[in-house]
Amino acid sequence: MSAQVQILGPAFSTFVRSVMLCCEEKGISYEAKFEINGEPLALNGEAHQQYHPFGKIPALLHNDRTIFETATICRYIDATFDGPALQPEDSYGRAQIDQWSRAISQYVDQTIVRQYLLEFAFPKGPDGQIRLDKVAEAEPEVIKMLTLLEKLIGDHPFICGDQYSYADAILTPMLDYLSGTPNAATLLPEDSLLSRYIHRMQARPSGQKVLNKQ
Repeated sequence: MSAQVQILGPAFSTFVRSVMLCCEEKGISYEAKFEINGEPLALNGEAHQQYHPFGKIPALLHNDRTIFETATICRYIDATFDGPALQPEDSYGRAQIDQWSRAISQYVDQTIVRQYLLEFAFPKGPDGQIRLDKVAEAEPEVIKMLTLLEKLIGDHPFICGDQYSYADAILTPMLDYLSGTPNAATLLPEDSLLSRYIHRMQARPSGQKVLNKQ
């Protein structure tokens, strides 16, 4: 049986993993790969831009439809497929999920992923060494962002309250990767709200399937 959707992008990408988590939560089958009909795509190449006009990842392929931008993809998956709801019923609750999904995709991603995690994943120092000065330079803003997220979570089990949502799916891969960095004990102390949060997300069946992938 073929997968119900294809997620266009590599499975190590935080945003691709966000869509994978939503698929797992909804119980739908998927493939995550950066190719079309067995042919690898070049990032931001002409063929790639047919599926994402700005040459980014991920895009979602469902039947003859193509959807891009992570929060929009997650919202589409929730609305299209049966399974547990990934957002509340009321309009205000949905607005909360939407605004934080967009904020995480933009501001949190820029601070935690682009300015910090990518230095560990793709070091740009001499001979491929991690530029520790860049790591140290980025850490104050990372800590500031984590403080904001911890305040948002408060005593709730999920990022926007008492219900798992696609905002959690967007945030989880970022914090999961952060928890594996050398300074994780400082950034995410074991007794912190965020550390307990990410442990809960990692322990979910969806987290067990997606976050452990290489």
